[in-house]
Amino acid sequence: MPLALLALAIGAFGIGTTEFVIMGLLPEVAGDFGVSIPTAGLLVTGYALGVVIGAPLMTVLGTRVPRKRMLMLLMGLFIVGNLVSAVAPAFAVMLIGRVIASLAHGAFFGIGSVVAAELVAPEKKAGAIAMMFTGLTIANVVGVPLGTFVGQSAGWRVTFAVVAALGVVGLAGIAKLVPDLPRPEGVHLRHELAAFKNAQVLLAMAMTVLGFGGVFAAITYIAPMMTHIAGFADGSVTWLLVLFGLGMVGGNLVGGKFADRALMPMLYVSLGALAVVLALFTLTAHNKVAAAVTIALIGALGFATVPPLQKRVLDQAHGAPTLASAVNIGAFNLGNALSAWLGGLVIAAGLGYTSPNWVGAALAAAALVLAFLSAALERRDGAPRSAVASQTAAEQRTPVHH
Repeated sequence: MPLALLALAIGAFGIGTTEFVIMGLLPEVAGDFGVSIPTAGLLVTGYALGVVIGAPLMTVLGTRVPRKRMLMLLMGLFIVGNLVSAVAPAFAVMLIGRVIASLAHGAFFGIGSVVAAELVAPEKKAGAIAMMFTGLTIANVVGVPLGTFVGQSAGWRVTFAVVAALGVVGLAGIAKLVPDLPRPEGVHLRHELAAFKNAQVLLAMAMTVLGFGGVFAAITYIAPMMTHIAGFADGSVTWLLVLFGLGMVGGNLVGGKFADRALMPMLYVSLGALAVVLALFTLTAHNKVAAAVTIALIGALGFATVPPLQKRVLDQAHGAPTLASAVNIGAFNLGNALSAWLGGLVIAAGLGYTSPNWVGAALAAAALVLAFLSAALERRDGAPRSAVASQTAAEQRTPVHH
């Protein structure tokens, strides 16, 4: 595997850290700025909405510049956003910093995946893409807990300054190690947009929003929930996030393994189990051991849905997957934004710190209903369309030489 993939993985590590680390630092940030926990939750919502807007926007803009330069520009945006957050004199300024950093997120993974695949032989493409995404997964096991620990010990501003420095390392690595790849051929936007006329593409994206939203409803407010309800010390949030990260890694691997074999059954099981576990979290949050186990399960079940949902979108938008893929990364973050906002609403309404878990359970259950609806529509459309999908899947597995 070429060293250029390491540079991409470092960038992915930084992006993953800045996205998730805010959950462990919400009480500190809220205290510093004198705002409520639900208001501080807007830092999660704002970032997520930035990804929703930035993923398609930056992907389309990225077709006009060489990919290496676009990746460098995206890392530059990421660095600026985190520096603004680190020095923000007011809550509104920090929110702006979060949005600036978020604009880089979706396009970095979208364009980075293409670059990673082009750096290796055809039979190693999947491994190359996986290696870049390893940076994101490791961020949740190492970067987020470490960032939370640093934020609680030395102040949350230090965490964001360190993340900005990580971005500088990623930028330098891309500049030094990623080769100049030829400018991509012009994307026909009308052709890409046509994929969104497919009801199955829209259903898959709606499942993404609701299913992953279920995870974020609970995890956004994990710090106040665990310290106020379960009785953990502030410092314990760090290792609880490690458990969540380990669950994510395991779930991602299992979801990836079974997505090719039995995609829809994998979604039924993971979404159904996620809804049940989130509902139970309202009870298990009162016991330290049970809460810790539940957090790991939420990470595992939540991320078990990621590979099948991403593959479902790519399969259904087979004619023009680039924009659909980027928009689906935005859909994950739309779910994050929606659930963080809804979780804040129920806490602000006085329903307690465990109430976002009910929101999460309802969202995951709604995603499960959509999965059954999607499968029913597919059966109704009958065998001819299935044959087309099988043919397309076979074509996608066939290496294309440019």
